Amino acid sequence: MINPFSKTFTASELAIFEFLSQVKFFERLKHSEMARFLPTIHNRKYVKDEVVFFRNDPSQALYILRRGHVRLTVDVLDTFETILDVGKGGAFGENSLLENTKRIYTAIVDSEEAELLVIPHFSVQEIFESHPKIKAKMMTSLSEFYNQNNQKLFKSYQNSFGFFNLAQMFDNES
Repeated sequence: MINPFSKTFTASELAIFEFLSQVKFFERLKHSEMARFLPTIHNRKYVKDEVVFFRNDPSQALYILRRGHVRLTVDVLDTFETILDVGKGGAFGENSLLENTKRIYTAIVDSEEAELLVIPHFSVQEIFESHPKIKAKMMTSLSEFYNQNNQKLFKSYQNSFGFFNLAQMFDNES
């Protein structure tokens, strides 16, 4: 049964919800919960080789790729090593969902152009403070994301045993 008092959404809002529902961190949210983010989303365009953010920058926004490609890199000695190529629907800058974090990689546009949805950290935190269910759902998705990454890291370590010191990951003094 349809509730006659429930909010109806425009076609463009529904299109954004459909897009966001494919993004890991939004997959558990209902349309009414995603709607809380609509006023906070900024559309940004970038060009090839433009840096979205650098490693060690404050984590000030979550980025979702609408169009184009972004390369996530880590600096190793004097070069940059690609850790992930992000395509349409991919999100990065995920640690902006947490408080007081810094970027752990550099994000660089790898296509001629890239169109990104940008959600500022302070907006996410305001939504989290006033809507704990949204926070719980998104933190569950973030935890799953980090768990999957840990599994990949351990598998990579097993496949290249001795190449790096995995114990450093768990060192409290880092």
